[in-house]
Amino acid sequence: MNWYLEVLKKYAVFEGRSRRKEYWMFILFTTLISLFLAFFDGMIGLFSEEMGIGVLGGIYTLLVLLPSLAVTVRRLHDIGRSGWWVLMAFIPLVGVLVLFVFMLLDSKPGENQYGNNPKQEALAS
Repeated sequence: MNWYLEVLKKYAVFEGRSRRKEYWMFILFTTLISLFLAFFDGMIGLFSEEMGIGVLGGIYTLLVLLPSLAVTVRRLHDIGRSGWWVLMAFIPLVGVLVLFVFMLLDSKPGENQYGNNPKQEALAS
C-alpha cells in the first residue's frame, strides 16, 4: 500500500525514475480498487451499460489518470527511455505489448540522464 501512496504523493511528477516494484504495486492497487468500485457501482445501480463504466469507477479513473501517466513515464526513465515512449500505447496491440515489455525490464544500473537508480538508493538506506 505504501508504494501506491508514494505514487499518489508524486501526483504529477514526470521527472526522475520509478522502480518496477513501485509501478506494478500501483497498477495492482489501482486494479483492485477499480474492480471494487465497479462491483459497488453495479450493486447500487450506478453502472452504465452503454458507457461500460460506473459513476464511482469513472471518477476514480479520472483521479488516477495523471499519476498513472506520471509513474509510467518515470518507469520508462528508469530503463533509460524517454517518456515519449508512452505514446506507443496508441498503436493498436503492438504498442501496448512493447510498453508491457518495457515495464517488465529491470532498472538500468547506476545513474542515467534521468537521475540515480532508485533501487540502489533503497538498498543504501
